Amino acid sequence: MSETLLSVDQAAEQLKLHPKTVIRYIRDGRLPATRIGKSYRIEQARLDAFAGVASGHATSDVRATCVVDIPDITLQRAERLATFLGAAAMTGDAGTPALHLSTAFDPATATMKVVLIGSPSDTASLLEMLQLQLSRL
Repeated sequence: MSETLLSVDQAAEQLKLHPKTVIRYIRDGRLPATRIGKSYRIEQARLDAFAGVASGHATSDVRATCVVDIPDITLQRAERLATFLGAAAMTGDAGTPALHLSTAFDPATATMKVVLIGSPSDTASLLEMLQLQLSRL
């Protein structure tokens, strides 16, 4: 057996969590583990995957933050745009880093703000989609 097995205490120490939290993750099915007797054992690779560690290095992806100000927009158009951007931001698979999106409409000035936080390529793609939608409005 070449895979390292960790106890709950060892896993908790690596994750900097309380052992009861690790046990709750196991029981909830969020952290795969094998029951041996009265205790659990967690494979190091599965713990790394759970913690977001790839090939021994923590995933510290570059993130881009972008704020877009859209003037002279109606409430209905702002709602449609927010729905479209929300749907577009949720595309991807489990390996895709999350793209955070926030929208706000100010009826007093008829402006909309869009805040994007994500990888530079995902943010750029969503900005392109935003530009296409704005050209159609």
